Amino acid sequence: MPREFITNTPPRSITKQQAMFLTDHGVKGALWVSKAAFPAPPDAALQNGVSRAIRDLGEGGEEYTMPALQAVEGEWVGYRASVKANTPEPAGLSEREKYEHLVRDRKTDMTLLYFHGGSYYLMDPVSTRPLMQKILSRTHSSIAHYPGWRLCRRKPGFRPPTDAPPTPPGCARRRNAYRHIPRRHGTAATTSRNHAELTIHGPYTLHAGRLRVTGPVGLPPPPSFSPAQSSPPCTIWPSDPPRADLLCEGSALCHPLVSPLAAPSWAGSPPLFIVCGEERLADECKAFAQKAARDGVRVVWEQYEAMPHCFSQVLEGSVESEACFASWAGFVRMVTEKPGEVVTGGEFITVRTLERTPVDVYNLLDMSQEDILDCMQRERQAIVERFTQSMA
Repeated sequence: MPREFITNTPPRSITKQQAMFLTDHGVKGALWVSKAAFPAPPDAALQNGVSRAIRDLGEGGEEYTMPALQAVEGEWVGYRASVKANTPEPAGLSEREKYEHLVRDRKTDMTLLYFHGGSYYLMDPVSTRPLMQKILSRTHSSIAHYPGWRLCRRKPGFRPPTDAPPTPPGCARRRNAYRHIPRRHGTAATTSRNHAELTIHGPYTLHAGRLRVTGPVGLPPPPSFSPAQSSPPCTIWPSDPPRADLLCEGSALCHPLVSPLAAPSWAGSPPLFIVCGEERLADECKAFAQKAARDGVRVVWEQYEAMPHCFSQVLEGSVESEACFASWAGFVRMVTEKPGEVVTGGEFITVRTLERTPVDVYNLLDMSQEDILDCMQRERQAIVERFTQSMA
């Protein structure tokens, strides 16, 4: 459905597509929102570490441009109880005062670091506040900080490992401005931002659990949906110098820091909750889930019959959407209160009736890891060849 909205309408430039989701309509209802900016590290240690990771995890032929370190902006979000839906936020409060109210109203010792989706180049924290309200009201987590990302346009590849480290709650807690952050942490992501959430797995050991909702983790995008090829030119795209994909250079599309499905192992990851519909991205979600399970990660898997991409949001109010959010909340409470009781398991949930049938998480997809990686490399090569032909 989101792809239909973008592809079956008059072509828009990348700039115009991005602008559709960047308008701040203000804060209303049961939310406390405090805008925050996390300064970039003062030295090049982070960039040097990412460069080493690129070399160590890659095959040696990946081209990339290291993004400059910049301040990362985002929002602290907390649930504001006993407030009607259209109630505006109190006037005259500073961002610091809003944060203090947010801390005061928290009820649990749990922080979710949330990464919004948007096909690597769309959306913003301001456009995902309604989803934040749902998550907070159901999970009873008191604070969710989700960083805005530098949208792909002129900021290619490898941004999650450089943008995310300044923002985790574990880092923020060491700053006096955010000294009240709870010590229990989890990460959550929807659609394409799962890629960002997964690529920062390595540096952090504080997570109670991780939630993924139907997003790409490995296979390059299908030719039928390629904003890099179909969008009219504008001031930020095509890039200068040109590259094959919005996300990164074509040679890097299968690098584990770009396509997490290529990672050799997920051993040591906190428990994972993964949910998807019967959609185009289902196979790569299955491939990732079974790979993680086989690597010893505790994986809770749910797939909903006949549901489209991001069904919990685009079909808001449906029984399937409510069931999905209930599962989110149940997983968060489990990893917060009884983490030792999380066990690997999967279910297929039927449309309307919500009947649940167990599935084998270790064997969700009838493909070997070698075949999956071969498919990724073939599609990467096809993308590079199409780009080369277009530049001839």
